Amino acid sequence: MFEFEVQHQDGRARVGRFTTPHGTVTTPMFMPVGTQGTVKGISPQELLEIGSQMILGNTYHLMLRPGEALVAAHGGLPGFTAYPGPFLTDSGGFQVMSLGHLRKITEEGVVFKSHLDGSMVELTPERSIEVQQALGADVIMAFDECPPFPAEREYITQSLERTVRWLERCLTFKSREDQALFAIVQGGIHTDLRQRSLDLTLPFNTLGFAIGGLAVGESKAEMYPAVDFTTARLPLDKPRYLMGVGHPEDLVAGIALGVDMFDCVYPTRTGRFGYALTDDGRLNLNSSAPRRDMRPIDEECDCYACRHYTRAYLAHLVRAEELLAPRMLSLHNLRYLHRLVERIRMAITEGTFESWARAWGRRYFGGELPEWFAASLDASRSETGAIQVEVPLTQ
Repeated sequence: MFEFEVQHQDGRARVGRFTTPHGTVTTPMFMPVGTQGTVKGISPQELLEIGSQMILGNTYHLMLRPGEALVAAHGGLPGFTAYPGPFLTDSGGFQVMSLGHLRKITEEGVVFKSHLDGSMVELTPERSIEVQQALGADVIMAFDECPPFPAEREYITQSLERTVRWLERCLTFKSREDQALFAIVQGGIHTDLRQRSLDLTLPFNTLGFAIGGLAVGESKAEMYPAVDFTTARLPLDKPRYLMGVGHPEDLVAGIALGVDMFDCVYPTRTGRFGYALTDDGRLNLNSSAPRRDMRPIDEECDCYACRHYTRAYLAHLVRAEELLAPRMLSLHNLRYLHRLVERIRMAITEGTFESWARAWGRRYFGGELPEWFAASLDASRSETGAIQVEVPLTQ
C-alpha cells in the first residue's frame, strides 16, 4: 500500500513519488494544516484546484471535538471532510509542549487539562494510535514529546529517550496495515543529541521519519545545522518530514538538505492577518501602499485571487474586515507555497536547483543571502552535513 521512490536528485534535494492508499503524491510537498478537520476558510474543492496533495489533521483537537468515533462513522477523515486525498495526522505530541501549562508528563503518557471545558484527558502512546486509527489518515505519527526552547540538555536527553520508548509502544499497539507510521527524531539543536535519537530510532525501520523539536523558538541559524545533520543521516529510501515548518525560505533551505514533506499554519494564519506571500517577500495589505495598486498580488500566480482581484481591492477588503479577505489571501498563500515547490521540483529535475535557489533567495531577501540560507545551499552538496554558522549560545 505504501511505496516511496526517489525519481530525481540534485545534490541532496530530491523529487520523489509517495504512494498511499488514498493516492500518490509528488515530493517535495507542502501540506496545508486542517487542525479541526478543515483548512481555515478553504473548501476541499479549492484545495484540490490549487494543488494540495495531502492535508494534516490534529489528533488532540479532533479527539476532543467532535471525537474520533464520529469521524470513524464517516469512514475516516476523507469521508468526514469530503477531501478525497491522503491525510496525515500528528500524534498530539506537539500539544505536550504548546499546552505545557495544562499538562503533566509521566512515563505512561500525558494528562491534559482540556482547553475546551477544563476536564482532564489522558493521552498515551496507545491512545494516540487508537485515535489516529479511527481518524483513518494514511500517515500517522508516533506519540512523542516535543521539548520547548530553550531547554536543558538533561531534559532533552530524557525526553528523546522517552519518545523512543513511546515509539515502541505505538508500534506494538498499531493494528491497521493501511496506515504508515512515521517515527520522530528529537534532540533539539544539539547534534550529539540528534545522533543519540537517530541511533535509538532508526532500528525501528518505520516507513518514514520525521524531524521534530524544531521551529519552536530557536533562530534559523540554530535550527538549520540540526536539520542538516539529521537529514544527512536518515535513510535515502524513506520520506523525510520536517514538522511544523513552512515559511517560503524554510522550504527552499529544507529541500536543499533533503527534506520531502513540510506543514505549517503560516500561510493561512498570515493570510488572516492581511499578508500575502510573494517572491519579493511578504506583502502587507494593511499598509497604505497597496490601496491604489491595480496589479494582482502576483502576476505569475494562477490562483483565483490573483486572476480576479487587484491589490487595491484586497486591501479594501482587509480594511473593511470582510470575510473574503482572509479567504482569498489564505488561498493565494497556499497556492504560492504549492507553486514554490512545483518550481523547485522542476529545477531539481533539470539539475539547476542550486542556481535557481540562489537567484530566488537574492530576490526574496532583497540582496545578500542570510548566512544560514547560503550555508544550507552549500551543504546540499555534502553527504554528511556540513553547515557551520556562528550561533550565539542560548542553552
